[in-house]
Amino acid sequence: MRMLSAAAMVVLLMVPAHAQMTPNINLMPELQSKSPEEREQEAIRDRAYKDSLRKIPDAKTSSDPWGAVRSTEAPKAAAPAKKNKTGSSSQ
Repeated sequence: MRMLSAAAMVVLLMVPAHAQMTPNINLMPELQSKSPEEREQEAIRDRAYKDSLRKIPDAKTSSDPWGAVRSTEAPKAAAPAKKNKTGSSSQ
C-alpha cells in the first residue's frame, strides 16, 4: 500500500513539470502585411467609426444619480458647548 501511494505522489509531482515542458508555441504570430485593398477598407472603417463618434451629443447634464440628494453647501461647524462654573458642559 505504501508503494502504491508513493508512486501516486511521484506521478502527481511530475504532472506540473510535464506541463512546463510543452513544445514552444508562438502566441503572437508574425503579422502579415496588408494588401492595398485591405488598407483602404480599414481606412474607410476608421473614418466611419470617427464620424459615428462625432454624432454622439455632448452630455449637458450631470449623470450623478445622487446629485439631488446631496447638498451643494458645505456642512456648518457645530458651535462649541458652553461651560458652566463647575467646568462641565451644560446641555
